[in-house]
Amino acid sequence: MMITDVEDFFTRGCGRCARFDTPDCSVRQWTAGLAALRRICRAMKLEETVKWAHPCYTHAGRNIAIIGALRGDFRLSFFNAALMKDPDGVLERQGENTKHPDMIRFRSNEQVDEREANIRAYLAEAMAYAEQGLKPPKEEGGFDLPDELVEALDADPDLAEAFHALTPGRQRSYVIALGSAKTAQTRLNRIAKFRDRIIAGKGAMER
Repeated sequence: MMITDVEDFFTRGCGRCARFDTPDCSVRQWTAGLAALRRICRAMKLEETVKWAHPCYTHAGRNIAIIGALRGDFRLSFFNAALMKDPDGVLERQGENTKHPDMIRFRSNEQVDEREANIRAYLAEAMAYAEQGLKPPKEEGGFDLPDELVEALDADPDLAEAFHALTPGRQRSYVIALGSAKTAQTRLNRIAKFRDRIIAGKGAMER
């Protein structure tokens, strides 16, 4: 059962796997670093909420960044990463098929304090884009993804890697399937149901 209370993430994990609320949960390994990231995000006056079972930080009605923890690292991932300038060259791609570098990766708890200036600068940049209402330009030859799908991909590295590895036709099948939904909540529900199919490399109508 995925968490809905942000405090649970920092003490118990996200709830996506069987290691939830056990000593083996990835969150337990990075407690100090995750707390430091949270402190910085809140100090920047970002609003804290839970989305996709992870702490998500918003500003001016837009998602700015999301915190995640894995066994080998933890990370701060930015939404609308195609807008980010990355002057310090600290952003990395979530996976080989991710289109744009979108995360700051940490491999030790101490790295958060060491990179605090970078983190603050990049959060401020993303917040400014939100205030201006800027979004990444549509890519040449591409098609518009529903906002809910874009946000889900930004928040879920495994899903993003799998989706970007799909053929254009399979990607389009999800755009069509989501486009027929009348409400944002229906689109979110469909994305949750489609997740396993996307991870498996299938289109929306494939079995």
